Amino acid sequence: MKLALLGYGKMGKTIERLALDAGHEVVFKADKNFEEGDINEANVAIEFSSPEAAFSNIKRCIATGIPVVSGTTGWLQDYDKVLKLCEDRNGSFIYASNFSVGVNLFFSLNEYLSKQMHVHEEYNVSIEEVHHTEKKDAPSGTAISLAEGILKHVNKAGWKLDGEADNELSIHSKREGDVKGTHEVTYRSGIDQISIRHEAFSRDGFAKGALLAAEWLQNKKGVYSMKDVLGLE
Repeated sequence: MKLALLGYGKMGKTIERLALDAGHEVVFKADKNFEEGDINEANVAIEFSSPEAAFSNIKRCIATGIPVVSGTTGWLQDYDKVLKLCEDRNGSFIYASNFSVGVNLFFSLNEYLSKQMHVHEEYNVSIEEVHHTEKKDAPSGTAISLAEGILKHVNKAGWKLDGEADNELSIHSKREGDVKGTHEVTYRSGIDQISIRHEAFSRDGFAKGALLAAEWLQNKKGVYSMKDVLGLE
């Protein structure tokens, strides 16, 4: 597989290392300050850039006819535009707030638990996420995905960042050191508490999942998710 890497920060470099170890070739890489190689040689692009650059990067790939896998968070106000581009250009696209296989299994567990808990109104649900101090967006895209999974099944108006409200789901965000990513969903009543938690130990899990998604997408057309990649539907 010939890869284009759009975004060459910590995640981009991790993806490159694992891609080369797996026998893939990186034919293009770009960040805000440089471009190297020829994007037109790529079979698929993996995009981990910044909220400000994500939409233009994705648009470039779709316009060039290159399937693109994006893990950048904080740009989803333009998601519908990407869907329209894919429809107009017969494009190929996967977005995930988190490509880790473990996290995507955690998403499924989260939805299952929410379905079981929604009739037990004595439990109040909340989410806590902890990331490194360089993370720009809060709450994390992963926390938002967890919230969306819960809100399908509970009687809440929406989610609220770092606040408490009876009719909203509270998400608490913390930024500490070089934490790779910890997410915990808690159901608490006056007599007990139920929690599910995922903790990442390195960026390799995110990178491996993105490579898996790229391998899966390269010969397909349409818009997909990690549920499709992992057969979780």
